[in-house]
Amino acid sequence: MSGRRVVLWRHGRTAWNAESRFQGSTDVSLDETGIVQAQRAARDLATLEPQRIVASDLERARRTAEVLGAVVGLPVTTDPDLRETYAGTWQGLVRDDILAADGDTFRAWISGADVRPGGGETRTEVAARVSAAVRRHLDDLPPGATLVVASHGGSIRCAIGALLELPFEHWPALGGLVNCAWSVLEEDAVGRWRLLEHNARSLPEEVPESL
Repeated sequence: MSGRRVVLWRHGRTAWNAESRFQGSTDVSLDETGIVQAQRAARDLATLEPQRIVASDLERARRTAEVLGAVVGLPVTTDPDLRETYAGTWQGLVRDDILAADGDTFRAWISGADVRPGGGETRTEVAARVSAAVRRHLDDLPPGATLVVASHGGSIRCAIGALLELPFEHWPALGGLVNCAWSVLEEDAVGRWRLLEHNARSLPEEVPESL
């Protein structure tokens, strides 16, 4: 029997995404485009026959997950440990504002360094938090089961790096996810994770630098 699968699904678009405004853990709702994206993606993800759906408790991720839940007839469990990176003073700002206020840290963060954006969480801290939550929700799922996790672009990339046990310096090789794209990991016979798909359904779109 095949190993368990985890689908890490980024939420649909928000008004702040459209404005390239740094969201972090700010609770911003889906816009109309984001709802349509979630509906379209849910039709595809339903074919994976998930056994469980969990989501960040931030509305944009929870609402995205609920669209899939309605299609497949599953409840959505929320977990604050699946939230996006807390980015402190950067949250709500656009790129030029962050560069003007904290340029050196922003440039280091863009380069992949493990710095604190706006005085918030480092990437390794986010990775530990989110990957632990994913493992927790997998605990009682049998081989062959699929878990869908609706979360956020930055937290998903960090979790993938941790679950694949990649050295931190290699995490930047994982490209970002556009809104409502997903990545799929599968467990092998000895419990290690491998990446089957990344940023699926989204290659024609540009990935923004903001969260």
